Order: sequence, then structure tokens, then C-alpha cells
Amino acid sequence: MSEIVRWFGASRIHHIISGRTRQRLHFDGYLTILILILCTLGLTVLYSALDQDIRAFSTQLTRIIIGLALFVVAVCIRKDTYYWLAPVIYSGTIALLIAVWFYGDVSQGSKRWLDFPGLPRFQPSELLKISLPLIIGWYFAIRKFKNNLLDIFWIGILVGVPILLIFLQPDYGTAMILCAGTIGVLFVVGFKWWWFAVGGCSVLVATPFIWNFVLYPYHRRRILTLFNPESDPLDSGWNIIQSKTAIGSGGFSGKGLFNGTQSRLDFIPEGHTDFVLAVSGEELGFIFCTCLLLLYLLIFVRAMYISKNAESGFGFTVGSGICIIFICNVVVNVAMVLGLLPIIGLPLPLISYGGSSAITTMVAFGVLLSVCTRKENRELT
Repeated sequence: MSEIVRWFGASRIHHIISGRTRQRLHFDGYLTILILILCTLGLTVLYSALDQDIRAFSTQLTRIIIGLALFVVAVCIRKDTYYWLAPVIYSGTIALLIAVWFYGDVSQGSKRWLDFPGLPRFQPSELLKISLPLIIGWYFAIRKFKNNLLDIFWIGILVGVPILLIFLQPDYGTAMILCAGTIGVLFVVGFKWWWFAVGGCSVLVATPFIWNFVLYPYHRRRILTLFNPESDPLDSGWNIIQSKTAIGSGGFSGKGLFNGTQSRLDFIPEGHTDFVLAVSGEELGFIFCTCLLLLYLLIFVRAMYISKNAESGFGFTVGSGICIIFICNVVVNVAMVLGLLPIIGLPLPLISYGGSSAITTMVAFGVLLSVCTRKENRELT
């Protein structure tokens, strides 16, 4: 891993983006190119998963272009602007999550979306992938990180309120990765290990309560069928069985793009969103999926390298938070598709169909580049 970090730390693509342009816009050539490659592969796979639907493909292509434009805008915004606006962005996200309760659209039993007249339909919980790292970084910057019970309390409030709102939608997938991302951030900024031990024990103690009073019956069925999908092959076990069948039938090199039988015959549920990796495995095989996961790993390693070298604690915390939430999203989706985790409805970043996830992910990386590479206001700690 250290060799990968050192290799990516070298500056080897000056000929692609001029030094003056990179200095002005604070682009990182490696990270930008890796994201572009991932978007290109994602559009290719998605075109097949959408059954070559030109209209739907054009919609997703437009979203990717908008995301890239906002990525550039996010990079150009000054670091101290993000610092001072962090509470505003966080509060705005909370307001949108509350608005979901009153104005949200119900889809597949969950109320997660806002669809105001004249505006595109979007999922406010995706914004937490940006606003949560920003508010945690802002808090530690003003508190100077004392690593005590008061820090735990306020971080618990700042993180717990939005996660509770998401949990009640219910959107357990997003809540899970945000919890994992927060734990990861607290770990990298230096929280004592016993806080994690206390938290883990608290979760174990609360497990019976969560199982009996928090989880819906269909969530409990999904967890139980995870261990034996064949016990309910036509209902809660269907997704796992069809996903594994598709990936297994693809073999080493796949059946060929547009030639997947599981996807073409609609056996794979949500093949263009949550289970797009299963479509990739069937049509393009183990080699492609391995390369795709390696690409995600390279993006994570490069982004963490950039965050590690940030000139302020604020930049390091925000960048690390964005990276960890991103990779948690990937890991949970892959585990879900492989039948290692219950089905919780989580897209694969920059691959799955959908605008909220794709645009938010690219804006998040733009924020990361801004707060981690700009040199002004070094006093932000």
C-alpha cells in the first residue's frame, strides 16, 4: 500500500494539465483522470444495464456533465469559504431532510425524495456526504480537538440528528455508511480507542431493541435470508440469488457487453441502480469487476494521500471524511451484491443510474481538492 501511495504522490502528468492551470484551479491530475475513467466505464456499463435506452442514457450523461461542471466550481471555491459556510450548509441539509417528512415522495415504501415543481427530483440525504465532513471539520477547528467527553457529546449531536432523520425515512443504507464514515473520521483524527470500545458495546447491548422495535419486518426477513437465500427464493431471497447467479455465470471474461441473459430477461432487480455490479459481472466478467474495484481503490488512496498532506486540520478532517464515506459506500454496495450484507438499497458511486449520487460524489471530490490543496488561511486548524 505504501508503494501505491508513493507512486501516486509523484507528479507525472504535468503535460496533461499545465502547472499554471493546476495552481490556479487546484486540480489534482491523477484524481481527476481517475474519476473521468470511472465515469466513462460507468456510462458504458449503464448503457447495457438500461437495455440500450437512449433517452435514459442521455439523462445520465447530462447528469455526469453537470456533476463535472460542479466539480470544477467546487474546486475553485476558497477553502475558508467552506469553513465559514459549513454550519450554513449543514443547517440547510437538515432543513431539507425535515422537508422530506412533509413534502417527500414515497418510493418503494420509503420517503427519501423531494420533487418540487420546476426542480429536478433529488435525494437530500446524499448532501450529507458533503455537509457532514464539513461540519465535523469545522467543529474540530473551533474546538482545537480536545478528545474528551464534550467532543463525543457534540459530535454525537451533529452526526446523530441527520442520521436519525435518515433512519426514519427509512434509508438504512445511507445511515450505515454515514455512521461508518464518522467512525472512520474519528479514528484518523486521533480519538482514543476506548471510545470505540464503549460505542461497540453500546451497539451490542442495543441490538435486541433495534431488532424488535426499530427494524421493519421486511428488514428482518432480508437479514435472515442473507444466511439462507433459498429459504425464501421468490421474495426476500430473490435479489441475492439472481445477483450471485449473474456474477457466477459471467465467469472470468463475461458473456460480452449487451449479452447478459440475467439482465436482458430482467431477472436482476434494479440492474441499473443498486445491482449494476451484477450486470457488469455477468457481461464483462471477473477481470472487469476486479479492475473496477481497483479503480475505486486507487481513487481512495489518491484522495487520502491528498487529505493527509492538507495544510490544515480542517482540510485533513473534511478530506478524510469524504474519502471514508466514499469507500464505505463502495464496500457496502459490493458486499450487498455479493450477498455478504442485507439488501439496503445503496447505489454504486459514479456507476449506478441516478443524479443525486453521481453529482454529490463529484462535488464532494471538488470540495476535497479545494480544502486540501489551497494554501490560503493556514491558521485553520
